[in-house]
Amino acid sequence: MFGQRALVLGGSASGKSVFAEGLAKATGRARLYIATAQALDAEMAQKIARHRQMRGDGWHTVEAPLDPGAVLAGARADQVVLLDCATMWLSNHMLAEHDLDTAEAGLMAGLAACPAQVIIVSNELGLSMVPDNALARRFGNAQGRLNQRLAAASDLVALVVAGLPVALKGALP
Repeated sequence: MFGQRALVLGGSASGKSVFAEGLAKATGRARLYIATAQALDAEMAQKIARHRQMRGDGWHTVEAPLDPGAVLAGARADQVVLLDCATMWLSNHMLAEHDLDTAEAGLMAGLAACPAQVIIVSNELGLSMVPDNALARRFGNAQGRLNQRLAAASDLVALVVAGLPVALKGALP
C-alpha cells in the first residue's frame, strides 16, 4: 500500500497516469476519477477520450476542472480517488485569472478533509529549461510550489520517467 496519500509526478507522456491508475486498481477499492481537463479544442477532446478508453471500466468519473477540493471532501472512506491532474487544474485557474492562493487553499482543504485514499497526478516541470516568457515562468513557479505542498502532504511521492516509477518519498508497493 502507499498510505493515505500518493503524489505521482512525471513529464508529459511519461507514463504517470498509467502508473497512478495501477496504484488505484491495486487497492481493490471503489475507484473515483476526478478529471480536471477541459475539452476546449478537438485535440484535447481526443486526448480525453483516449485516456477514458485506456482507463477502462470500473471508474466513476467526476469532471471538476476548477474545484476538485469539493469532490475530494465528499469522497467516501471506502474509495480510492485519482485526481488527474494537478497541472491541468492549475492551468485552468491561471487561464481564468483566478487567485491561485485561494484556489490552492481550497484544493488542500479538500485533500485534508478527504477520508478516502487519494492519488494525485502532476507534471514535474522543474527539470526543463527556464521559459523565455513571463507567463510560462509564472506557471512553472506556481506548479513547483504546488508540487512541493502536495508532496509534503503525501505518504508516497513517485517520479515516473519513461514508464518507470522511482520512489522519492515512501516505498513503492
